[in-house]
Amino acid sequence: METTNNKTVYLAGGCFWGLERLFQVITGVTATSCGYANGSCAEDANYETVCRGKAGFREAVKVCYDPLLVSLDSLLYAFYYVIDPTVKDRQGADIGSQYQTGIYYTDEETKKTAERISERFRKIYSNFAVEILPLKNYFEAEDYHQSYLIKNPGGYCHISPTKIRAFANMRIDAGKYLPPDPDEIKKMLTNAQFAVTQHDSTEPPFSNEYYLEDRSGIYVDVVTGEPLFSSDDKFPSSCGWPAFSKPIEAPVVFNKTDRSHGMYRTEVRSRSGNSHLGHVFMNDPESPNGIRYCINSASLKFIPEEDMEKAGYGYLLPLGKKN
Repeated sequence: METTNNKTVYLAGGCFWGLERLFQVITGVTATSCGYANGSCAEDANYETVCRGKAGFREAVKVCYDPLLVSLDSLLYAFYYVIDPTVKDRQGADIGSQYQTGIYYTDEETKKTAERISERFRKIYSNFAVEILPLKNYFEAEDYHQSYLIKNPGGYCHISPTKIRAFANMRIDAGKYLPPDPDEIKKMLTNAQFAVTQHDSTEPPFSNEYYLEDRSGIYVDVVTGEPLFSSDDKFPSSCGWPAFSKPIEAPVVFNKTDRSHGMYRTEVRSRSGNSHLGHVFMNDPESPNGIRYCINSASLKFIPEEDMEKAGYGYLLPLGKKN
């Protein structure tokens, strides 16, 4: 459904069937279409032309959204959540220039947001390969490509159904929790919080603020205030740090391979703030689901359940209410 508030961004993330389906499930997205973007020829494109790879077109999705219902930040983080930003001319098993990833904008505001969020991933990945470019052209794909996975629920999709489902009931909007300027971050944090969140340090086990915290409430990013974990999912652990079986919503954290200190681990970072949080471990015998998010207290701020409404987190109630 089109609305007068609509804004538009064009996103290329491999086969457009799966990427379109992702954005179709996000509340606030008002319309989508599959098409071909930023080719070198002026005439209308078609699937046969694009597959030959000679005109430089990308399989792309036109995403129309109402910014009063969902921010561009959230949409772009959803995009980065499902793509591999380190490969050129491919995604998953699909290879060819038409599968090159990209963000294509038609106005300066979209450009600035795309560059700000992409810079976060550019710093993480030295082989960052996502294009950030103005939209040159866009041609809608053939009818059979439109809403392909709605018409063919068992059809091919390079994005896992689990990742798509993670956005179907998304409540936490990254655009509401923008990170402060670097100078402000340094002023607002203690030395320990700054060292952990900004320089990937680890606080001492057992003697940190929230290891034994057992009140009802939520845990938010100490830098941005973005909600991350709930007391519902906190469990007693012998690790010495707060342990959670899952985030409030999967997309509020990003995982990154960590080979520091001679170990091979999976680092956990917050979505909007890019704060170092800790690590996630599988097959944990103490966890109710076998997963342990081992998180530094210094990365978190605890909001007791009775203060959630006043602090602006009432929309997440009854999270944090322990039975």
